[in-house]
Amino acid sequence: VCWLTGPYFIRTLVKRHFGQAIRDDGPQSHKKKQGTPTMGGGLILLGVLVPTLLWVDITNALVWAVLAVMFGFGLIGYWDDWLKVSKKNTKGVKGRVRLLAEFSFAALIIGYLVWNNHIPTTIAFPFFKQFTWEIGWFYVGFAALVVVGCANAVNLTDGLDGLAIVPVMITATTLMVFAYVAGNIRLAEYLSVPYIPGAGELCPLAGAVIAAGMGFLWFNSYPAQVFMGDVGSLSLGGFLGITAVISQNELLLVVLGGVFVVEALSVITQVISFKLTGRRVFKMAPIHHHFELKGLDETKIIVRFWIISILLAVLSLATLKLR
Repeated sequence: VCWLTGPYFIRTLVKRHFGQAIRDDGPQSHKKKQGTPTMGGGLILLGVLVPTLLWVDITNALVWAVLAVMFGFGLIGYWDDWLKVSKKNTKGVKGRVRLLAEFSFAALIIGYLVWNNHIPTTIAFPFFKQFTWEIGWFYVGFAALVVVGCANAVNLTDGLDGLAIVPVMITATTLMVFAYVAGNIRLAEYLSVPYIPGAGELCPLAGAVIAAGMGFLWFNSYPAQVFMGDVGSLSLGGFLGITAVISQNELLLVVLGGVFVVEALSVITQVISFKLTGRRVFKMAPIHHHFELKGLDETKIIVRFWIISILLAVLSLATLKLR
């Protein structure tokens, strides 16, 4: 779907002047990307929606929860992107307003799942067999924080051509395995992971995300013909976050999504350091810009981040047997 409709989709974005505004304080090498069509995440959502309607059991409450978060966060991202392209600046929606909308929406969906006993309110610890922590309704706030944090971490990672989409695909592939295990009572018992009835139905949904990511990468690989924008990064990050929550891998997501975590931490560290000491830890944040300013070629940074993401996925999968 993405591959076939991509050229028309990109031409439409160009015709409507939905071009990316580049930050003035960003790397000067990015100035050549000014005007590249953005909001390509809409293409990804289209690529996910079509096979989902064809092959996923849409009567499954877990599927509805994932789709609600994915498309809900996509709408928030669209709102942000629309303000950026219409105002021709990089500000978009105010940060506090966007975070409040994301957190409220995620908490609403997770609260519904907890209220109807679709997911447990326990936190599972990777690397430890049968070690869980029951936190009751506090789980709603914790899980919402995981979803919002993941969405914004992916958003921060989306700064170079193809940098975010491949780690998203790798993470989605790994979570697809975890969802299958969690939804299979025999495998769940054998591997000592929480059994979540219906979680296996998230596998074809994750497959659709992976396939849509491949289709998008066709046009997003260096030099990019289109950027995913916030509509793409927030929806994909939201998908990863809610899938990790449903499959009871909230803490493991820190390892699995290590690339996203490091990108987010680099921004947090930079802001805190500058406010407290007036000094910057990195030449520029997120950290991929730091490596750019140190002289690394953009494609080398991208591919090395991909490699790290693959290694983290292998490590995460190893925890299944370690448990």
